Amino acid sequence: MKYSGKEGVQPKINKLGGTEWEKTKIRVKAKVRDMADKLLRLYAEREKKSGYAFSPDSEMMIEFENDFPYELTRDQITAIQQIKMDMEKPVPMDRLLCGDVGFGKTEVAFVAAFKAIMDSKQVLFLCPTTILSNQHYENAKERFKNFPVSIALLNRFTSPKDVKKTIDGLKDGTIDLVFGTHRLLSDDVVSKDLGLLIIDEEQRFGVMHKEKIKQYKTNVDVLTLTATPIPRTLQMSLVGIRSLSLIGTPPVNRYPVQTYVIQENMMILKDAIYKELSRNGQVYILYNKVQSIEEEALKIKNLVPEANIAVAHGQMSKSELESKIFDFVNKKYDILLCTTIIETGIDIPNVNTLIIIDADRFGLSQLYQIRGRVGRSDRFAYAYLMYDARKVLTESAVKRLNVIKEFTELGSGFSIATRDLSIRGAGDILGSEQAGFIDSVGIDLYLKMLNDEVSSISSETLESSEEEEEKEAKPLLNVSTHIDDSYVSDDDLKIEIHRKINEIDSEEKFNEIKVELEDRFGRLNEDIVIYMYEEWFEKLARSLNIKNVHQTKNSIELVFTADVVSKLNMDEVFMDAFYITNMFRFISKGSNLIIVLDIIKLEKHPIYYLVKLLDKIYTKYKNSID
Repeated sequence: MKYSGKEGVQPKINKLGGTEWEKTKIRVKAKVRDMADKLLRLYAEREKKSGYAFSPDSEMMIEFENDFPYELTRDQITAIQQIKMDMEKPVPMDRLLCGDVGFGKTEVAFVAAFKAIMDSKQVLFLCPTTILSNQHYENAKERFKNFPVSIALLNRFTSPKDVKKTIDGLKDGTIDLVFGTHRLLSDDVVSKDLGLLIIDEEQRFGVMHKEKIKQYKTNVDVLTLTATPIPRTLQMSLVGIRSLSLIGTPPVNRYPVQTYVIQENMMILKDAIYKELSRNGQVYILYNKVQSIEEEALKIKNLVPEANIAVAHGQMSKSELESKIFDFVNKKYDILLCTTIIETGIDIPNVNTLIIIDADRFGLSQLYQIRGRVGRSDRFAYAYLMYDARKVLTESAVKRLNVIKEFTELGSGFSIATRDLSIRGAGDILGSEQAGFIDSVGIDLYLKMLNDEVSSISSETLESSEEEEEKEAKPLLNVSTHIDDSYVSDDDLKIEIHRKINEIDSEEKFNEIKVELEDRFGRLNEDIVIYMYEEWFEKLARSLNIKNVHQTKNSIELVFTADVVSKLNMDEVFMDAFYITNMFRFISKGSNLIIVLDIIKLEKHPIYYLVKLLDKIYTKYKNSID
């Protein structure tokens, strides 16, 4: 997945055996070096920050966790443990909790909040919408009802009297936990002793709000909840700027949303609505054109005359909009025809059919997030992604719709975000100048280079580029790495096979991957087996510090350095080679050794004989060579 190109851009393929790829890597490495320096400075600054080290769990903390009426999933337990460990350190926490809607992120956040409150610290729970803040507030009142926790709500529905009471309570410390919208970021909201800031879907907040959030992060623990992290946020987690916890295990009795990508068809739309209404359910219809949404409402009313339809969009006054939503929640309407306002913050288990008009206009993570609004109960849910039959879809739109259809499994949010990171292009992590360099080598290799560079700098073991050139094995064997469509036709599966083959570094690993591939895809053809041996050969050549590999039409030469030769028993090596084939020859050249394999009369591909010999040498002498 990480090898996908940026959407709408044809990846540049370098010629095999050419120098362009090496030049690209050298250019990127220089930029990676700069990035690594920035990262190390950032790590150092973060370590310097003085935070509050929370106490180990108290008896009441254990009692609170035991009071949860459902069984936690394995991933929830792991996430809670990771968050507690972060909170007990004297460095401010900055953790991203990624999990699908309805997978239990809120309970994990409540546990973190309770831990902070047990140390007499205050907690702010920041939500992107008024409705979501209301829902979290109501859920918290129920969850904390058996414990001495003072909870308040601060949004535009809060009366002036309660606003003053909440602000005063935060200042004097009589309120422990406050839920709210960006109103919590106002200058008049001052906490006596804030210990934890919880943010639901940080990407939904504006620039000014994010700046205020950054100020909190300097000395307060921060936990961010998200279903599909935006690419930049995901990148920051992948390189370690932010800690990451994943909840990928669904609750019991949850089913994947059945997803259909179809041309717009009024009869299918009508059938889908009637199917949901017949089981006393409700329907979302997403229509993202405010100027013609009322006309669309009339069309739907003509299709389903008996249905009560509510229209909701962002250009309504806030009071009118939220009044419509609340009425829909209370089942006064059967259908909510709306814009993307439902993307976050609405949790209505009775809505289990979603119809998206002009679905090709939406981004990948956005489609996934919207689809997550249904399927939040033990009922089967349906999503219909419709596009105009008269319209020729762009390649990128087709790709987005196919991906959202592909990822129907519960817990696919992180996979969607990773695919989005690849499709959209990686962009920047700490600076926009990185974008082109990430796209030129791919996110996977970029992150590997970055992590290697950070390790090299921090351990001060960077070697000169000349030494790296000397150490790097240069196998120039004419081996095809092509996987024919007759064996596997799916591109994603081919990428998976390439990555598995790239892991081969021993006979055990070779046999393990061979068995797995044959079990999944059938008997391996000779080309793939040779490709597997070539990868193994490359690892052996590097481990044995082979200086050069040279192939002609008659022979293959392996040049061993004097340092390695001095550690070998040449009589044993010669006998090992002889028993493999009598086509090996040994030539001394100065202090180096050249092993030559004459390939004209060999019964098998030369790679078999080379790997067999190098593996014998490495197995016998690896302790002295390493």
